[in-house]
Amino acid sequence: MRKPALALVLAALALCLGAAFALLWVADRWQRPALLPEGGYTLTVAPGESLASLSRRLEAAGIIDSALLLDLYGRYTGLDSRIHRGEYRLTGAPTAAEILDQLVAGAVIEYQVTLPEGITLARALAILAGEEALAGELSGVDDPRLLALAPARPSAEGLFLPETYRYRRGESDWAVLQRAHSALERELAEAWAARAPALPLDGPYEALVLASIVERETAVPAERDRIAGVFLRRLDRGMRLQTDPTVIYGLGGAFDGNLRREHLKDDSNPYNTYRHHGLPPTPIALPGRAALRAAVQPAEGSALYFVARGDGSHVFSDTLEAHRRAVREYQLKRRADYRSTPGPG
Repeated sequence: MRKPALALVLAALALCLGAAFALLWVADRWQRPALLPEGGYTLTVAPGESLASLSRRLEAAGIIDSALLLDLYGRYTGLDSRIHRGEYRLTGAPTAAEILDQLVAGAVIEYQVTLPEGITLARALAILAGEEALAGELSGVDDPRLLALAPARPSAEGLFLPETYRYRRGESDWAVLQRAHSALERELAEAWAARAPALPLDGPYEALVLASIVERETAVPAERDRIAGVFLRRLDRGMRLQTDPTVIYGLGGAFDGNLRREHLKDDSNPYNTYRHHGLPPTPIALPGRAALRAAVQPAEGSALYFVARGDGSHVFSDTLEAHRRAVREYQLKRRADYRSTPGPG
């Protein structure tokens, strides 16, 4: 073999060996697991952020070896255009490809917030405002978006199901309440469809109002349907409901924890069921599923009155005379740890 030919063969061999070593180097770096901190690493993908930008951040943080390799792989596979915004928690020892798979799958961190049964809409907004990962959009209970949920009603009180809701960082309080409203509408429709016959209620909204009162009056779950029965019998007979929680709700911020006789005589409070017949104008709280069902499926009975014992339970009476005896026993001789209705949540 002539020397020029041998030189060409050697050069080609060198190139092949170089390419092989380069491929081995690339494969080694590509297959290396990410170097994550002991507690994991939180990666936030901003709206519209490119894979190239994310790759550079991961490389700068020492998580991956090569931003270029991850970016090129994403472009070649088309995965670079399919990543989802959000907050991701990287744990274990994933490869760069596995990290990209997680971004494409949208496996973001989920948070949760609980709206307890019996709270007001104002309290629900305060709870949502306390969620650091949740964006605050709503201006308050009078936000037009909330009021639009209850056209011709003075407020959106009660229109949200108290429940635990999941959300992702950057979602808004409005988004959570939209889900809570949809959940309430489903539960209310189901409850109304299964209602007992001949209820003195004019449609699902009145059932919702009654359910909110039942929720605020009940500390013992087993009494919900009995309390609902008392209120429904009073409505049916044209009697006033005479329930403290409605009066307190109408007082709003003016209530200092002491319900006075003057409050019960106040005609200007539209929620004063001691002075006004029928149901109050709106719900007074967020009722849960059990209260919704109790309002439309009351317990049978003849009781027209109930009074709190002071331990959260009640004494039910059929007559005013029996009720007055119970009042003398449990209201005029109150125990030191007396409580009549449940605290919200």
